[in-house]
Amino acid sequence: MPALVLLGAQWGDEGKGKATDLLGGSVDYVVRYQGGNNAGHTVVVGDQKYALHLLPSGILSPGCTPVIGNGVVVDPAVLLSELSGLNERGVDTSKLLLSGNAHLITPYHTTVDKVTERFLGKRKIGTTGRGIGPTYADKINRVGIRVQDLYDESILTQKVEAALDFKNQILAKLYNRRAIDAAQIVDELLGYAEQVKPFVADTTLILNNAIDEGKVVLFEGGQGTLLDVDHGTYPFVTSSNPTAGGACTGTGVGPTKINRVIGILKAYTTRVGAGPFPTELFDKDGEALRTIGGERGVTTGRDRRCGWFDAVIARYATRVNGLTDFFLTKLDVLTGWEQIPVCVAYEIDGKRVEELPYSQSDFHHAKPVYEMLPGWSEDISKAKTFSDLPKNAQAYVKALEEMSGAPISAIGVGPGRDETIEINSFLS
Repeated sequence: MPALVLLGAQWGDEGKGKATDLLGGSVDYVVRYQGGNNAGHTVVVGDQKYALHLLPSGILSPGCTPVIGNGVVVDPAVLLSELSGLNERGVDTSKLLLSGNAHLITPYHTTVDKVTERFLGKRKIGTTGRGIGPTYADKINRVGIRVQDLYDESILTQKVEAALDFKNQILAKLYNRRAIDAAQIVDELLGYAEQVKPFVADTTLILNNAIDEGKVVLFEGGQGTLLDVDHGTYPFVTSSNPTAGGACTGTGVGPTKINRVIGILKAYTTRVGAGPFPTELFDKDGEALRTIGGERGVTTGRDRRCGWFDAVIARYATRVNGLTDFFLTKLDVLTGWEQIPVCVAYEIDGKRVEELPYSQSDFHHAKPVYEMLPGWSEDISKAKTFSDLPKNAQAYVKALEEMSGAPISAIGVGPGRDETIEINSFLS
C-alpha cells in the first residue's frame, strides 16, 4: 500500500483540502508536515463547508487518523479553538496526534511578525501576521519552544526567558514597543499543557510503523511549491518547505518509503500576498475568475490575485517535487470563455524562456507567452467521467497535461466532495 505526498503545485490555494478529503476514506493517516495556521483548506461535505487552518483535512474522514508532524509550527490557542469548533459540529477529533517535537507559536512570535511587517512598509512580504516566520526563525536559531517543553516548567521558563532577552531589546529599541513579560508567557503556555497532552505522541515512530504494516499514509502540504522557502519566489515565500522533500524532514519518514507525489493544480492560477506573478490579470477576466472561483483566502480573508494557467510553473513543480500525478481543480470555473489563454513560455529581455528562470530579477520581468485554447459553455459540474466533459474541456485538460509533464489523474468539476472525475486511482 502506498505512502503519498499531496502538495500545491502553484502558489497555494489550489484545492488541496478537497483532494485530501477525497482520499480520506481510503487513507489510514493524513499528516500535515509543515506550515502552521497560515494555511487554509476549505472542504465541502454534503451541504456542510469546513474551513481548516491548522488541522489536517483528514480529520473530517471517520476512520482516518490525523497527524500534525514535527515540521509544523503550532499555535496552541488556534489548535484548541479549531478542535472545539469541529467538536461542536459533531466531528470526532479524538484521534488527532501531535508531534512532541513540533514547535510552538507564542504571543511574542505574533507580535514580532506584525510589527516587522508594519516596519517594512512598502517592502513588506505580505505575511499573515500569525507568527509563522518568527517561530521558524527561532527553531533555526535554536531558541524555539517545542510541544514537549510544556511538560517541564523549568526548561520552558529557561527557553522563554532566553528568547525574550533578545526580542525585548528589539521590540523596545527598534519598534518602540513595551517589553513582553516572560512569566506571563510561561503561565499562558502552561495553561494549554493538559488540554493538549492527550494528543501528544512520537509521531515519527507511529508513522514509520504504520507504513511498515502496510497502512496508507497521506502527507499533506500547506501553501504551495512557489511559496517554498528554498524553491519558491524568494523572498515572497513562506518560512518552510511545502515541496515534497519537506514531507520527509517534517515527519521523520524517509524518502524511500514514499510511493507517489501528487501535485494539485488549479485550472488557472492564483496567489495571495506580494511577489511576482507573470499571468496576473487586472481586467474583467481577472475579476470574473475571482468572483466565479470564490477566490478569497480561507485563512486571511484577502482577495486572491488571479491569472491564466501557467504551464512554466507547472513544469517546474513537476521537476522539483518529482511529481507522479496531478489533480486538476476548479475546471468548472472556466466554463463560459470562448477562448482560454494558457501561458506556455515567458519572454525575458526579448528572448523566449520555457523553464522557470532561477534569477528572481528575470522572473520579476517575465512576460507570459500565451497559446489560445478553445473554451466551452456547457455545465460540467455533473460530469462523472472524462468522456462526459465537452470536447473542448477534454482538449484543455489534455493540453495542460502535456505541457505540465505529469499525468492528470483527477479533475475537480465543482466544490463538492462528489464533484470529481477520477481518471486514475492515486492508491493503485
